[in-house]
Amino acid sequence: MEQSATLDIETLKSLHLQRPGCDAVYPVGLYGWRKRCLYFFLLLLLVTMIVNLALTVWIIKVMNFSVDGMGNLHLTQDGIRLEGISEFLLPFYVNEIQSRRDSLLVLRSEKNVTLNARNDQGQLTGQLTVGPEAVEAQCQRLEVRSRDGSRLLFTADEEEVIMTTEKFTVTGSEGAVFGHSVETPLIQARPSEDLKLESPTRTLTMEAPRGVEVSAAEGSLKVSSRKDLQLESTEGEILLDASTIQLGSLPLGVYTASPSQASQEQDLYELCVCPSGKIYLSPAESSSTCQAVSNICLWS
Repeated sequence: MEQSATLDIETLKSLHLQRPGCDAVYPVGLYGWRKRCLYFFLLLLLVTMIVNLALTVWIIKVMNFSVDGMGNLHLTQDGIRLEGISEFLLPFYVNEIQSRRDSLLVLRSEKNVTLNARNDQGQLTGQLTVGPEAVEAQCQRLEVRSRDGSRLLFTADEEEVIMTTEKFTVTGSEGAVFGHSVETPLIQARPSEDLKLESPTRTLTMEAPRGVEVSAAEGSLKVSSRKDLQLESTEGEILLDASTIQLGSLPLGVYTASPSQASQEQDLYELCVCPSGKIYLSPAESSSTCQAVSNICLWS
């Protein structure tokens, strides 16, 4: 029994150790120029990665990228914050532009600065253009308010221009020129300065439903005209109230050989009125010397 078991084990070992024979052996791998090309491409890829990594680090350093933003551009919860001088080469669309509390907001352009406002349909509703020669505003209504925004100071539209300030001051040497009528409750000059109302080529008319008051509190009042000066009252009267009323350059309306001689000899005159309303002087005597046949009344 022991002999047979030993033979069987040896038989199995001999059977297990036997391998089939192979006619040819094929090598596995890259050899020759293929291997050299693979190493070259791997080396080229490694160099490219290193260059890209270096460029990325350089761009991050130059542009000053950070978690909050890029350089002077910072991303906040309310929007974008820019510090310093910023230049925009294309249109810039924002909802609100606000400067820092301790600095000014300056908009610069080589040609002009234009601010546009559009509605939901993209139509232009308002435009403000600051150019080298003029500042133009295009809108339906222009309003200027006080510092706190509660009081309206100036408003303008297609029909009228309204100023609600307590005082409107014109400091130009030539004053203010109005092409049409002006409605105001008071026209007053500055202290120690003259007030002049003039119409060089047309008439000057002042109208009010309850009255027109022209007064000079601390000086004289002068009304001059090249031709006729007419004071007319349709229903009331014309009142001249003063301690002294002087009518200068009145004609002497009497028949004398020499009016100049009569004016030198006569010191007291009588004020006469023609039927046409013209006033002239006549030498005063014990009785009235005014006569309707005076030369002044004849030529009036």
